[in-house]
Amino acid sequence: MAKFGANKNTREAAETQAKNILKQISEKHVGTDRNNFESLVKLAEYANSYLNCSLKDVTQEQALQYLSDRSVDHSQSSLNKDTLAFQRMFQGAKVSDPLSKNDRLPKIKSEMEQNNNSRCYTQRQIEIVQQHQTDKFALATQLAASAGLRAHELLTLQRIDERSPSERDKYLEAKELKFKGMDGEKYTVKGKGGLIREVVIPSHLAEKLEQHRLDQPKQVIDREVHYQSKYDIPGGHRWSNSFTKAAERSLGWTTGAHGLRHTYAQERMSDLQNTERYQTALAVISQELGHFRPDITLVYLR
Repeated sequence: MAKFGANKNTREAAETQAKNILKQISEKHVGTDRNNFESLVKLAEYANSYLNCSLKDVTQEQALQYLSDRSVDHSQSSLNKDTLAFQRMFQGAKVSDPLSKNDRLPKIKSEMEQNNNSRCYTQRQIEIVQQHQTDKFALATQLAASAGLRAHELLTLQRIDERSPSERDKYLEAKELKFKGMDGEKYTVKGKGGLIREVVIPSHLAEKLEQHRLDQPKQVIDREVHYQSKYDIPGGHRWSNSFTKAAERSLGWTTGAHGLRHTYAQERMSDLQNTERYQTALAVISQELGHFRPDITLVYLR
């Protein structure tokens, strides 16, 4: 497969690809075309450097993963602008993975404010918060903390024998080091952009989780998104609110439930650096958290 950018500057190659797409989707409005062009150039650079393909060959799933990574340190308005540009590309240009005119790309929520305000909790602080939650909410907190889950991902838990991880999750670099030193049962969750990734739940928590397994999945609506949950445990906004209120009551402060992902990342970095180089450890943690690029995970290690 050709290496894009090998014979010309990566930015120059990306601009050429973006111009070709823009010709097909131009709305003849200077401001809109400029915004679309900027978004498409960035996606093209990402595709050339990380996906080894041109802009027209980027799939919808890959574009959503790109947006998911950017959600860590980009504003909601920036993500919305990019999403609209990509949607126009998939709907109006000659691409390998077209989108119907009647369909829309899902909205990716920004984590920038959460990450800017977040810092990790100690394990003792997490235990104290759990003591101020009901049993089901406390279990959800333990699960999120132990596997670095986002709030909505609690609603998507499935055993790995029921659903396999996305191909991109299984074949990224350093996959053989994922979950090194962790004992437990393997599950999958569905993250931003539709990435289905593997997670490890400690055995004692997996046993508790299975006690809440439903005979039939139930539909849960969280922030206008529909989920089919296989377990009778809280997640999403409902659990996040519970954690925040419990932390305020018990600790007198809170950085929100998202801080648990910071805890996971920082503790995993500490463990992995006992045996692995920093960059290798960073790549492993990025995969465990569901990021495509290791540098994105640096936000969680502040």
